[in-house]
Amino acid sequence: MRVGGLASGMDIDSLVADLMKAERIPLDKLKQKKQTLEWKRDDYRAMNTLLLDFRSELTQFKLTSKYRARQTASTDESRVTATASSGASQASYTINNVTQLATAATKVSGTDPADKLSSNPNNKLDAKAGLFNQTSKLANGSGFTWSQGVIEKQTIKAAADGPSLSIDIGTSTLKDLDKMSVKVSGKSFEVLTAEPTGGLGSNQVLVDGDGNLKFGSTVKKDSSVTVEYVTVDKTQNIDTTNPVKEFQLAKGSISTLTLDIDGKKYTLGTTDDKGNTELVEVGNTANSVGMINKETGKITFTEEKSNLPISVTYTQNYTDFSLQTVNKDGGKKVNFLIAGNESLNGAISKVNGSDAGVTMYYDSFADRATLTRTETGNFNTDGSEIITSGDFLDKLMKFGSSTETGGTNVEFEVNGLKTERTSNTFEMNGVTFTIKQTFSSTDVPNGVSTSVSNNTEDVFNNIKGFVEKYNELIDKISKKTGEEFYRSYGPLTDDQKEQLSDKQQEQWEEKAKSGLLRRDSTLSGLLSTMRTDFYQPVDNANVSPIFKQLSSIGITTTANYLEGGKLEINEAQLKKAIEEDPQSVENLFRGGSEATSDSQKGIVHRLYDSVNETIDKLKEKAGGAFSTQQQFMLGRELKNVDSQITRFEDRMKQVEDRYWRQFTAMEKAIQQSNQQSAYLMQQFSGGM
Repeated sequence: MRVGGLASGMDIDSLVADLMKAERIPLDKLKQKKQTLEWKRDDYRAMNTLLLDFRSELTQFKLTSKYRARQTASTDESRVTATASSGASQASYTINNVTQLATAATKVSGTDPADKLSSNPNNKLDAKAGLFNQTSKLANGSGFTWSQGVIEKQTIKAAADGPSLSIDIGTSTLKDLDKMSVKVSGKSFEVLTAEPTGGLGSNQVLVDGDGNLKFGSTVKKDSSVTVEYVTVDKTQNIDTTNPVKEFQLAKGSISTLTLDIDGKKYTLGTTDDKGNTELVEVGNTANSVGMINKETGKITFTEEKSNLPISVTYTQNYTDFSLQTVNKDGGKKVNFLIAGNESLNGAISKVNGSDAGVTMYYDSFADRATLTRTETGNFNTDGSEIITSGDFLDKLMKFGSSTETGGTNVEFEVNGLKTERTSNTFEMNGVTFTIKQTFSSTDVPNGVSTSVSNNTEDVFNNIKGFVEKYNELIDKISKKTGEEFYRSYGPLTDDQKEQLSDKQQEQWEEKAKSGLLRRDSTLSGLLSTMRTDFYQPVDNANVSPIFKQLSSIGITTTANYLEGGKLEINEAQLKKAIEEDPQSVENLFRGGSEATSDSQKGIVHRLYDSVNETIDKLKEKAGGAFSTQQQFMLGRELKNVDSQITRFEDRMKQVEDRYWRQFTAMEKAIQQSNQQSAYLMQQFSGGM
């Protein structure tokens, strides 16, 4: 802290501050220069953003879809409809003699409508309840046997590209290996337990009892591999550090169980009318330790258990089935594992959520189930489209005795050629047809004709939209390069800001920022180049001589030269050109991409090159959001000004210190003079 003026009575702080104001004038000018450079950099970047947006529009306008908008017409849309892509040729098609529509293969459980799933119509299967406890309700339930084991599931991530993975089964023992379900990123693989002579197919996986998986194709790194499998049993330990009265097993539908409490073993006893089963001592059934709900797997002890080693080894009821379907890519076989406490709705959800290509449905009123292919068509001319296996589907759900229907292709004639497709909606030559009903030449003597033509209105709107975006661009650039420059309005210094209100500062800065890009050669040059790009004729073999200039299709510059070369459209003339020669109009804009000279290039390619060149120039001047100062011209200037400011601020500290040293010396001299005067006065007054 500096305190001055004690001897002289002068306000040294104010004197130094005033002296430093004069010294800081060059520093303020440097800071103003820095601010001006930053504003200029930001203006350049804003212009570059506009050009980047317009370049994206030009990229879109290189696509054929902007000029080949197609429209279709059908003489009878109740029978045949069509839509066309931009790549479709202008043509007509006649569809006749549709003898059959494409249908999806379907299987309905049982052999006839009277063949129900449930044995008693008054006590039907509850699709929401566990299946094991309802086995007796089903007509074929008495002949159905549930398997015993434990269904487990693991999802692992592939650490690297490769054909092999392993699941961690710990001390468990696997069973029913062929019933495993293996999916890679949702795609099911057919499970094999022995490698075929010719090797594994790309959609097959070989499994072994140690949990090793060998795929017929490479599993990509980070792929999610889901494996559902069966173990012989499962053991869970119960933590009794804190007293335990209830314990929930990880599985339900318990079939066998051994409970070990401190070396004493208990097993399943009798079941009461509420479905709770006693846990009785092995060899002494009179000694019960609690109850278990076998459906849910919840154990309730008679007394709390504390600080005792307790383990439970058990199995659950489960079943399995598989669905095999045929499609255009060949066949697909998917395995399913169903726990006894799962409902029919749960099993149906597993089927419908899989990639088996089948939809399953149970109707409680009809008491029957259906399996339907998600794709129409006949992909297996020698057999069924849906192949079921496993007693759950074939016996319990009665699909083994059902007959498949459907799975047919749509058969028709197109332009006199008899053909067929697997779907009623299909694509030919860029045209997507949908056949809605069968009909013959007797019904429709001339067939149903569909025509593909150019959609003049859509193409016109695309070109009009492009012209509007071009006009917006040159309007913004013209305004920026034509802004008034106010020489007397520079960036405000800190002292000047203190003297002005917020509104006054805003108005001042608006004028200070104005005109920084006035008559900028790069931007002005772009405007001139783009006008040349538009009006230079396109000498290309794909463009008719009649339409080789923009003005020939009705696009010209406005009469007002102050608008900087904005374009205006003669709508009637442009639409006429699109109708008469759409190919020439297209190539006028986007043709000649491989041309060696500008005269052969389409207008869009010329503009793209010009805009791209200007973007690069502006980036050299002002950089981008992630550019360092050393990478662009204004950045290097800013860096230089920053260095000058830093050096000047260091010098200002030295100057201020010098002023204070000088005033301090003056204070000391005055104090010394005052002391001497006081001493002399004291001597004179003493002598008298």
